[in-house]
Amino acid sequence: MSSSPHSSSHGLNAPQREAIKYMDGPCLVLAGAGSGKTRVITQKIAHLIEDCGYEARHVAALTFTNKAALEMQERIAKLLKEPKQAKQLTVSTFHSLGVKILRQEAKELGLKDRFSIMDSDDCFSLVQDMAITTDKQLVRRIQTAISLWKNGLIDPDAALNQAKDEDEAQAARIYRSYVATLSAYQAVDFDDLIRLPVELFRGNEAVRDKWQRKLRYLLVDEYQDTNTCQYELVKLLVTGIGKKPMFTAVGDDDQAIYAWRGATIENLKQLQVDFPDLKVVKLEQNYRSSTRILQAANSVIGNNPKLFEKSLWSEHGLGDPVKVLGMQDDDQEAEQIAIMLSAHRFERRAKFSDYAILYRGNHQSRVIEQALRKERIPYTISGGQSFFDRAEIKDIISYLRLVANQDDDPAFIRAVTTPKRGVGQSTLETLGAFAGQWQCSLFEAVFKGGLESKLAERQLTPLREFGNFINQLEAHAHREGQAASLLEDMMKEINYEAYLYDNFDDRQAQSKWQNVIDFTTWLKEKGSGGKDGNDPEKSLLDLTQMVALMTMLEGKDEEPDAVRMSTLHASKGLEFPHVFLVGVEEGILPHKGDPDAPIETLGARIEEERRLMYVGITRAQRSLHVSWCKKRKRAREHVHCDISRFIKEMKLDEGDAVPTEDEIITPQSRLANLKALLQKPKVA
Repeated sequence: MSSSPHSSSHGLNAPQREAIKYMDGPCLVLAGAGSGKTRVITQKIAHLIEDCGYEARHVAALTFTNKAALEMQERIAKLLKEPKQAKQLTVSTFHSLGVKILRQEAKELGLKDRFSIMDSDDCFSLVQDMAITTDKQLVRRIQTAISLWKNGLIDPDAALNQAKDEDEAQAARIYRSYVATLSAYQAVDFDDLIRLPVELFRGNEAVRDKWQRKLRYLLVDEYQDTNTCQYELVKLLVTGIGKKPMFTAVGDDDQAIYAWRGATIENLKQLQVDFPDLKVVKLEQNYRSSTRILQAANSVIGNNPKLFEKSLWSEHGLGDPVKVLGMQDDDQEAEQIAIMLSAHRFERRAKFSDYAILYRGNHQSRVIEQALRKERIPYTISGGQSFFDRAEIKDIISYLRLVANQDDDPAFIRAVTTPKRGVGQSTLETLGAFAGQWQCSLFEAVFKGGLESKLAERQLTPLREFGNFINQLEAHAHREGQAASLLEDMMKEINYEAYLYDNFDDRQAQSKWQNVIDFTTWLKEKGSGGKDGNDPEKSLLDLTQMVALMTMLEGKDEEPDAVRMSTLHASKGLEFPHVFLVGVEEGILPHKGDPDAPIETLGARIEEERRLMYVGITRAQRSLHVSWCKKRKRAREHVHCDISRFIKEMKLDEGDAVPTEDEIITPQSRLANLKALLQKPKVA
């Protein structure tokens, strides 16, 4: 046997093996990009169950996305001698674990068993009503502040005391009434799914003890992305009197790119303080990229202060030189990338799905999309908005959700207030408190005796009219083949088109109404057995369940053969043979940010942007093209742009940063290139 790192113990290298086998207490695995971290987590879970005597139901692995959890579960099932055991593991996102804890401990927190989870749209409307404003930016800012306070475990009183100016004080006051309203609705928001279990465990030794006995070994993926609240939850689950903390955290301080949503790299430092006997294992061998790409990545990230020294290396050989392309403007950039991608694919006999085009912000995608369409290059976009996430589609779906399940409180709140029908905030709060007393849903509370004494006639009438309307729909919802006509009745009755034209300018209203028509047409087709009528006819209930599943499982289709366009944030965790990193200019990457921010936050922001550049570079396996523009369109004028400091930091050989003019492909040179390609032998 050779002693290459791939030859022993299922092809694991020495540090990977060490991370898997270490069982003497807390362990931090610093896993560089492409160094096989998922493999370490999945093999460690198999080791816990098959060699260390842990029962699968006592092991939990926490991730940040459903996709990562699903992939992990599938990989563990393949490793275990009895794949059934994989089903007993807890492999979930932090938020799903939070839901599980809250569902089981609802009583301890004074919540009814069937409490509702509000999505960020539902919460947006709440904040908007409390702030009494139509300024969407302002509402988003307040919503973000509330979210960061919750994630930082700061309650409304503390937030008010810490407020630096009137704006922050105003946000803190809204935070206070927001918390009160949610609790009156017997509802929680996304951040509460982690905050409430933390508060529960802090205040209730018996419940905490029960969960510690349930989850005896904890593994945390992407540890550098945890916020204060998530880290607190981990600590509460692993530390007890006389108990050795048993957990493995896997992360990379060089890929921490979520400070803007409360993640804190401090958690990596804090681990060594909170757990002095922490074992640190570094994974530095990269199985993804060629040496030239890694050298560029190491050079860039070397400019950040280091928590832990590490340097990626690879056995994949030197690989293609990293190319830097300076373009005249963003039109030329888009056009050249489309042409180069097309030629590169032809030359390498590659698939479209081998290519990714990555950018800092969604606004950069439009001009590139146009160029790709012109060249007939298929593409998919990630990190953008999905059809089901549009407000107007969610409005219509809220009615369907309520017909399917009258206990769905967020659907009730959304449907009863959109379009407005005389049911305001105070009516809903009274109804919420009444429903809390009776431990029933808001919908059920509408028809309960005794509500008359709580609400005035003018408040009660619209509520009960709405309830009757939903009941009529529901009475027919089970009948097959009725879906289309029921939908029509519903749309007529709620008069949604008029509501759109009353609330938005004509252009917006028109495009929103068109989306609704597309959606209802699609639903009717599905209801009547599909376009060709081959499927069985469906009831309105079948349709609603189908939509609910589709919105949860979006993006589960087979990957098409198409170029992936993505923001850098959305590309984390993915890899592609060939990557085009575009718009690498000062002001875009690094992003300008707030010009009035204090100097120390400026430094921290540049470090975070540098990590984002590092994430972009390390997505590439075999070839990387980096481009920047001398001018870029802003509104209707061209603005002068400077090459990003990060390109200089890549320290490329002079020969790699090819001068622009040689790289520009004109239609004439393109024809010559193709002819030359056809005559020379193919390269793999």
